[in-house]
Amino acid sequence: MNKNFFLHSSSFIDKGSKIGTGTKIWHFSHISKNVKIGNNCNFGQNVFVGENVSIGNRVKIQNNVSIYSGVNLKDDVFIGPSVVFTNIKKPRSFINKKGLYEKTLISKGATIGANATIICGVKIGKYSLIGAGSVVTKDVPDNHLVLGNPARIIKKVSKILK
Repeated sequence: MNKNFFLHSSSFIDKGSKIGTGTKIWHFSHISKNVKIGNNCNFGQNVFVGENVSIGNRVKIQNNVSIYSGVNLKDDVFIGPSVVFTNIKKPRSFINKKGLYEKTLISKGATIGANATIICGVKIGKYSLIGAGSVVTKDVPDNHLVLGNPARIIKKVSKILK
């Protein structure tokens, strides 16, 4: 494993995971097995990353976020505090559905605001913005702002916000 990253002493990385140079993983975080994390990422306190998740370069994940198996974060993604990802649409505790995890793609440069919920199986487009507290149930096109429950397109946005 590359040792050119910071890992707080209260955090854990399982075998088979690869962590990029310059990445920082802060307090009480857990990176599961076979995770790939890019360079110069920052993980806040209490972040969980499930098995086989792929995270690009320069990704920022704020406190209290769980990124479950099936989620893929591309480069330059920002995940606000307490964002929720799901990976099964119809969960039941008494039925094992591990083989049914749905794929969720968060594209390059997307921003997800605090306390948003991302229902599995969607694609968040490049440089899109998900407003705080929104519940995303459908794909979001590139360069769009969505808000609400369920999240609805509000307007087109540019890559660089002013």
